[in-house]
Amino acid sequence: MPLGEFDLIARYFARPARRAVLGVGDDCALLAPAAGMQLATSCDMLVEGRHFLSTVAPDRLGHKALAVNLSDLAACGATPLAFTLALSMPRAEEAWLDGFSRGLFALADAHGCELVGGDTTQGPLCICISVFGEVPAAQALLRSGARAGDDLYVSGTLGDARLALEAFRGTLDLTGDALTTARAAMELPQPRVALGIALRGVATSAIDVSDGLLGDLAHLLRLSGVGARLEVDALPRSATLAVQAPAVQRECMLAGGDDYELLFTAPPGRADAVQAAAVAGGVAATR
Repeated sequence: MPLGEFDLIARYFARPARRAVLGVGDDCALLAPAAGMQLATSCDMLVEGRHFLSTVAPDRLGHKALAVNLSDLAACGATPLAFTLALSMPRAEEAWLDGFSRGLFALADAHGCELVGGDTTQGPLCICISVFGEVPAAQALLRSGARAGDDLYVSGTLGDARLALEAFRGTLDLTGDALTTARAAMELPQPRVALGIALRGVATSAIDVSDGLLGDLAHLLRLSGVGARLEVDALPRSATLAVQAPAVQRECMLAGGDDYELLFTAPPGRADAVQAAAVAGGVAATR
């Protein structure tokens, strides 16, 4: 017997609310940010064939669907609270739903982020998540705060997700450990939530690198009303990318997208504070 919508929700997605006032099961969820906090919210949609390959494992897809949203909270310096999930799929396959929900909730639990509502329907595979977080009033990191003279930083490494995509497209020969590393970067991005929180009061602006370094840098510069000089040779790259041809490295790092690292600015005098934030966030920050 096909799994009905309410049975599907009850089996794979219903969980008791611990931080939310009211979670899954009513017409609306109720959230209560702590006193002195502002509510941060963002929404991203993933569509099969455009944002992910049909061959991706369901647990990895569940992880990525939430990760790309948590990355937006990270760029704002917000602490995750809750999320909603709208899921369209051709049919309710229990093995797929089991894997998807496991990947989704593993990341959600790691960040204390509760599922508080959503919707399911039949149709092409499409995942839409809205995420909610909290940030102290007037302390959110914005794209518009960079100032002339600030240093430019990026977390982690760039380009591996694009490297994996080119391998799957057949335009690049990548095998063994190199393919495993690049594929993990594409399918299991790690949102830099702890770094974003640690950068509050240190960074003057921030954005997550989702559409490619050059494109996202352009957004930050335009909203801040400044320009920047980018030293391409100083950009951080993995050992997997570093052995590729220089032209491939540049293309993957500058225009690849799907990195979900934080690109941010800080005054030159805050270099030590930036590195302390990087330690707190568990990831390198390169100037």
